[in-house]
Amino acid sequence: MIFVRAFSFSVQKFYAILTSILDTVIPFRFYIKRNDSVEPNKNDLTPKLDKDMDQLNTENKEKTLSFTLKVWRQKGNKDNGEIATYEANNLSPDMSFLEMLDVVNNHLEIDGVEPIAFDSDCREGICGACSLVINGQPHGPGSGVTTCQLYMRSFEDKSTITIEPWRAKAFPLIRDLTVDRSAFDRIIQAGGYVSVNTGSAPDANSMLISQDSAEDAMDAAACIGCGACVASCKNASAMLFVSAKLKHLNILPQGQPERKRRTTSMIAAMEKEGFGNCTNEYECEAVCPKNISVEHISFLNREFIKSKIRDN
Repeated sequence: MIFVRAFSFSVQKFYAILTSILDTVIPFRFYIKRNDSVEPNKNDLTPKLDKDMDQLNTENKEKTLSFTLKVWRQKGNKDNGEIATYEANNLSPDMSFLEMLDVVNNHLEIDGVEPIAFDSDCREGICGACSLVINGQPHGPGSGVTTCQLYMRSFEDKSTITIEPWRAKAFPLIRDLTVDRSAFDRIIQAGGYVSVNTGSAPDANSMLISQDSAEDAMDAAACIGCGACVASCKNASAMLFVSAKLKHLNILPQGQPERKRRTTSMIAAMEKEGFGNCTNEYECEAVCPKNISVEHISFLNREFIKSKIRDN
């Protein structure tokens, strides 16, 4: 009996010492307090979850948009075209304009109707392929955005949207909303390169370029060649495009050897393709998704005069 009491006392003393050591070594914040609260029955939450889901579905349904589309349909450049009417319903406000056209085309294919032909590629406002005239304005409402960056929340619900292709002699129609803009490529080929052998990439500081020249060149190089400037101009002039492509090479040291020839060649190519002349309406700058300034056109005119003076 005495042995049992002595053993019990030793155990209690050991436990007290061990507890004291733990309190000293391990911070209080590491202790886990047991939660004695009773977990509610999950079945009791089902009615509330169903109610919340019904409310969410109702709100989402109320946020959907519907539009009447007036779309230009034409099989080819030599065929007669017409405006076709389609309904676009239950669209998300966060859906892009091209995604909306994808949805419409899916329904047309289900109904056995030829889908609407339109250009698109990167859908990030970089390539310039998404070229549409929306409600009479290239790239639609807004400023500094391409068609692929345009969202359906920009339009009033249950409104009518008219969609047409670029209209210009130099941009022959291929089908529906798709046009051939290879004229731009031929203008660039006429003068947009450097003929000298530059070898491998030079060191960054081996050729000094002023900050102003570098910024002007970058501003001009922002042109994505979408053709909105041509579509907005009553003369179908490509002066803004040509001036941007010319300036970003002509003001840099690397572009000096070809400066004169580049200027005359690109302007001659522009005239050969059938683009009109600039009459200073500034519509091109207003619709340009990259906000290219018409000041580049002034630069182009000065470069052209200089090249002609040097010829004489």
